[in-house]
Amino acid sequence: MLTATRHPTLKTVLIASGLVLTLAMGVRHGFGFWLQPISQTHGWTRETYSLALALQNLLWGAFGPFAGMAADRFGTARVVIAGALLYVGGLLWMATVAQPVAFVVGSGILIGAALACTAFGAVSGIIGRTAPEAKRSWAFGISSAASSFGQFVMMPVEQQLISSTGWQNAFFILAALVALVMLPMAFGLREMPQEKSSGPQQSIMEAVREAFAYRPFLLLVAGYFVCGFQVVFIGVHMPAYLKDKGIMDPNVAVMALALIGLFNIFGSYYAGKLGGFLPKRYLLSSIYISRAVVISLFLLAPLSSWSVYVFACAMGLLWLSTVPLTNGLIAGIFGVKYLSMLSGFVFFSHQVGSFLGVWLGGYVFTKQGSYDVVWGITIALGVFAALVNLPINEKAIVRPQAVPA
Repeated sequence: MLTATRHPTLKTVLIASGLVLTLAMGVRHGFGFWLQPISQTHGWTRETYSLALALQNLLWGAFGPFAGMAADRFGTARVVIAGALLYVGGLLWMATVAQPVAFVVGSGILIGAALACTAFGAVSGIIGRTAPEAKRSWAFGISSAASSFGQFVMMPVEQQLISSTGWQNAFFILAALVALVMLPMAFGLREMPQEKSSGPQQSIMEAVREAFAYRPFLLLVAGYFVCGFQVVFIGVHMPAYLKDKGIMDPNVAVMALALIGLFNIFGSYYAGKLGGFLPKRYLLSSIYISRAVVISLFLLAPLSSWSVYVFACAMGLLWLSTVPLTNGLIAGIFGVKYLSMLSGFVFFSHQVGSFLGVWLGGYVFTKQGSYDVVWGITIALGVFAALVNLPINEKAIVRPQAVPA
């Protein structure tokens, strides 16, 4: 086990990571607002832009374990600095590149890598190592709430930037904002060098093999796939879905996504708080089955601006409330030494789901002119995730002790 000589205070870590997450997730959640203007400007189908966002999500997950390894070994601050620079490059790429293949691949790599270095996986390790065990789930809830606050704040900002300055200039302004906020905040995430304690040390590969041979970890991986599919499909395709159904006022979609962010502040915070004394597996199962019910009721009810707002509030309570519980389970089962890396592996499954959710939405709509099939899939997956989380064993894994020579 590694013991650090000195850590930043929990307050400092939560403020710095909260601001990084607020901007990283806030900007990313608004990408759906660019679907129609970019597609219309370049003469693309919705599938092209959807594929770009899908690739961003997939590569975010693929880069996640490596960003986590780097954060665990070299420090979170360095990883966040690299992520901020990649984020700036990705936003500039999306603003200036008009060739569809280059747009999809370039923005996928740059934004995907940026999010891997600035979102939950990269900062989970320092939060877990700084927070006392009794407050760890609560601390994860605070960080998740910060990302939700970013969605609440940034949704109207991004829509207003597009409307007032044009979609290209909106990207330029956001790139400057990322640089001005994330780079200074990275210095609040510096950890002192860690010194090794006596006794056997678990290597990175041993930690990976241990996790993937342990059934509860695989169940977490399966459940998190569903989370990614649901939230990214809704987040990206909701504005276009509402317009297709006759709700032409873009402010309804803006308000809906902002409400999701607002209510998720409370959902994430209280999920983390409840996870400190209730079984996390039951809480996760309840979240997933509740999502299936909420989506079903939304589709069955007459569509209006008010039904959209009610749906957004309900989904907001469930939106990222899975994050503190999932990270809390990983920390409780495996410890915090490789928390960022293991969270990255679980999050990769989340992002495979995100890739399929956003891409399948665009593909099915292009083929059928409707999102109905994908809505049905989101409901079925919610039931599946509710079931696979129930048997997770939350007890800390017991590792064999080295035999003295």
